Amino acid sequence: MGIAQIVATVLAGAVTITAVVLAVRAVLTITAVIRQGQPAPERFADKGVRTRKMLTETLGHTRMLKWGYIGAAHWFVMVSFMILFLLVVEAYFEVVDPKGGLPIIGGWTPYGLVTEWIGILGLAGILYLIVVRQRARRAPRSRFLGSTMWQAHFVEGVILGVLTCGFLIRGFKVANDTFEFPTWATPLSHAVGNVLPAAADGPTWVALVKLLISMGWLITIAVNPTMGVAWHRFLAFVNIFFKRSPEKPAGSGLGGLRPMTSAGKPLDFEDADPEKDQFGVAAVEQFTWKGLLDFSTCTECGRCQSQCPAWNTAKPLSPKLLVLSLRDHAYAKAPYLLAGGGKDLTGEETGSAEQLAGVDVLAMAESERPLIGTAAENGIIDPDVLWSCTTCGACVEQCPVDIEHVDHIVDMRRYQVLIESSFPAEAGVMLRNLENKGNPWGAPQNTREDWTKGLDFEVPRVGEKDDFEYLFWVGCAGAFEDRAKKTTRAVATLLHQAGVDYAILGEGETCTGDPARRIGNEFVFQMLAAQNVETLTEAKVKKIVATCPHCFNTLGNEYDQLGLKVEVVHHTQLLAHLVSEGKLTPVEKIAGDLTYHDPCYLGRHNRVFDAPREILGATATVVEMPRNQERSFCCGAGGARMWMEEKTGKRINIERTEEALATGAKTIAVGCPFCYTMIGDGVTAKTEHDNVEVIDVATVLLRSLKQDA
Repeated sequence: MGIAQIVATVLAGAVTITAVVLAVRAVLTITAVIRQGQPAPERFADKGVRTRKMLTETLGHTRMLKWGYIGAAHWFVMVSFMILFLLVVEAYFEVVDPKGGLPIIGGWTPYGLVTEWIGILGLAGILYLIVVRQRARRAPRSRFLGSTMWQAHFVEGVILGVLTCGFLIRGFKVANDTFEFPTWATPLSHAVGNVLPAAADGPTWVALVKLLISMGWLITIAVNPTMGVAWHRFLAFVNIFFKRSPEKPAGSGLGGLRPMTSAGKPLDFEDADPEKDQFGVAAVEQFTWKGLLDFSTCTECGRCQSQCPAWNTAKPLSPKLLVLSLRDHAYAKAPYLLAGGGKDLTGEETGSAEQLAGVDVLAMAESERPLIGTAAENGIIDPDVLWSCTTCGACVEQCPVDIEHVDHIVDMRRYQVLIESSFPAEAGVMLRNLENKGNPWGAPQNTREDWTKGLDFEVPRVGEKDDFEYLFWVGCAGAFEDRAKKTTRAVATLLHQAGVDYAILGEGETCTGDPARRIGNEFVFQMLAAQNVETLTEAKVKKIVATCPHCFNTLGNEYDQLGLKVEVVHHTQLLAHLVSEGKLTPVEKIAGDLTYHDPCYLGRHNRVFDAPREILGATATVVEMPRNQERSFCCGAGGARMWMEEKTGKRINIERTEEALATGAKTIAVGCPFCYTMIGDGVTAKTEHDNVEVIDVATVLLRSLKQDA
């Protein structure tokens, strides 16, 4: 061992020991912060399913590959990070001996071949991602806006540096005639070696640089435990494993919402006491540990931000920035919490003066900040951010590490509504109508069947008819809103023509509670849901067909939390089935092109994409909007936004309507009464397009059966 090797070995050893010690401390810190969250015992069920999903999403990159070349480039970078870890280990041997390599497999040609090509593809991948980031960040509302850019640049530089050093080490070995692998297996290494001079200590010095870069990276992320762009390389595996619904093909937080929980158990409102039970989230430690893991895992890629309808129409909400704010707050407050600090549900301090005596003044100041509050109140999350969310699920759908943004937003809303009674004033009318009238419009219950008047057939009612296959769940919009009533009549007519055995509840039906639950009023939701579950159980309902995706989602995904087990289909699913069986046969396509708007709660939340398109494909010439299916843009009505004013930025429904009109289609088909209203209003606002019609898929089908419909 020469002087060069002695110096390099000492330096490599010193920096490695420092990095490992700091990394262990950082891991303990991150773990301690996450453990401050509330229990979530359901996350440990179905370990086999969770393991398979985690491996599929990580190694298969199923979420990232939706982004095409970006996903492929990221996969190569990820694989190079994992496999070329062996080359970092090998660098320690090369520091000691410039001719050295890994024991046993170091001279094995397949090892040289695999590491060479993974290195080449990883190098190409990181260069491509660097270019993409630099181009994307120049956009007016870039998905990287608000991300900590120096961290991203640092990580990209480290990857580039480590990969480059790997080829330089091999190149010096080629130049020194000490390289084990043939040219056909390691072409780039040989090409580099052909331009490098012979230098006996060359591999040692480059290996030292490689280790300094690698350990410098580890030291940097160790002293920055909130550096998600780096830590997600480890935490993503864990976060995906503990996703809420591992059996789902899409985002873990889509479909039904999590029930309100206290100490890890669903809250029973008959016995609940706000002084003893947690109602929503009022402090960062009241999120579950999975929530704190979510915040820690965020890689700041901004894919959620790029798809968010609120962010894209200049609202204050960015799902990414919300998560980053909660993350930074959690870690800043952590010393106070870890010392035993905290407040009970009445707001009293739980930590003693002795426990908190040594807590840093900044952590103590952070502990006094309200979770929800304006800038003047020094709040973490501004109320306008919280109420901008439509719960459309675009953020969850796009997140490559399965962060559950919607659940966290609704949990914060729950506290605001149930404890603080703080929510947009106009939504108060809707909530009162739900409590007093059983529908958000406040319409009299005895008018629920008015939509049946004028039909040339009798609509069967539950009670009058004891045995039926489907309960037709009309929904509040379908019963009371004029445009939606057209859809209800069309569906009833089609079911009648196809000979489907169905019945309606009529006045026995009440709101499913979707708007109450999404705004955060779990109490009203539970009241309405319990009433409906009792009604459906007494009627011995086994199958339900619903025209409203919000009813469809609530009945199918949330009522099982109250013990109801029924099969629920959307009307487009049933109608597509009837068409395929020949019970409904379109005879003529409607005039002009047609475009279809995917409702968030039908498409993204419940993966119903094909059924509406099967119907429309048989009845019209369909042209797709650029944002369709799982990337469909929200109409702006979800998350109880239907009953709240848009006071900031561009109206979401106008943004979506303009996209639909840009296709040149004369008909815009929808599959949701909320979308019907929002897109319809958008077209009305665009007076130059008064020849464009907005109608439901069912009406399109009915018109293709009889042209005078």
